Amino acid sequence: MPLELRIDNLSKTYPNGVKALQNVSLNISAGMFGLLGPNGAGKSTLMRILATLQEPDAGTIHLGDIDVVRQKDALRETLGYLPQHFGVYPNVSAEKLLAHFAVLEGIVDRGERCAVVEALLRQTNLWDVRTQKLGGYSGGMRQRFGIAIALLGNPKLLIVDEPTAGLDPAERVRFLNLLSELGENSVVLLSTHIVEDVAELCTRMAIIDKGRILLEAEPLHAVAELRGRVWERLVAKAELPAMERDHNVLSTKLLAGRTLIRVSNDSAPSPAFHAVEPDLQDVYFSVMHSAAR
Repeated sequence: MPLELRIDNLSKTYPNGVKALQNVSLNISAGMFGLLGPNGAGKSTLMRILATLQEPDAGTIHLGDIDVVRQKDALRETLGYLPQHFGVYPNVSAEKLLAHFAVLEGIVDRGERCAVVEALLRQTNLWDVRTQKLGGYSGGMRQRFGIAIALLGNPKLLIVDEPTAGLDPAERVRFLNLLSELGENSVVLLSTHIVEDVAELCTRMAIIDKGRILLEAEPLHAVAELRGRVWERLVAKAELPAMERDHNVLSTKLLAGRTLIRVSNDSAPSPAFHAVEPDLQDVYFSVMHSAAR
């Protein structure tokens, strides 16, 4: 039976009254799954609950036969987790710290541990800098080291929370290429507010806002659903308020002193608009705008 993560009617309300999750249900198969939403949408709360760091108020979670809420130790044995912010010991080398975590993971045989550490550092393209102190690593190198730690023990569930925030373009590409190789035999859950990360990596996705799932779909299918319904034109800045009042504006972008607007509509709003090929960002804004209405 293929591995599946099943989340049913998960809810979480914080003491201050914020409803972080409201009856969230998702079925996630092996492969890369993207959870997309703005900051504060509930993504990190869901990630922490899945990582057994927080308790839900209601609902169930199963990874295969494991009841995640009731069998936390069993889940932790097959969990890899890279949180949005994680600390490293700046004066220790990547090789030594990864070996230390390998011992904590139960890899006590020295030969096996050396082999695992080398394999993971090569997989994350850090082998050549294995003796450097972690304090001298760039942001992208630290993120790749975090993945190396998360991959100890060959986890069946890998949770990656906002992994490319703050990375420069070259480091982001290296990191995304690494992630794309990991989803063959495991459930890899990528939480992000960066639409491009999901578009480039994930075979399935969900959009979350205010603790609710607004859309669950295949990115390519969701984009295809908008085909023939996205239109674009340049307007003067002074025209923008009227455009936003009269049309379903998806996004705006300054271009040579004017504003390029994209709208969704079943037909051209006026002859001044021309049809454009939709992308996942259009899907995201369309879903978010529909939920806000």
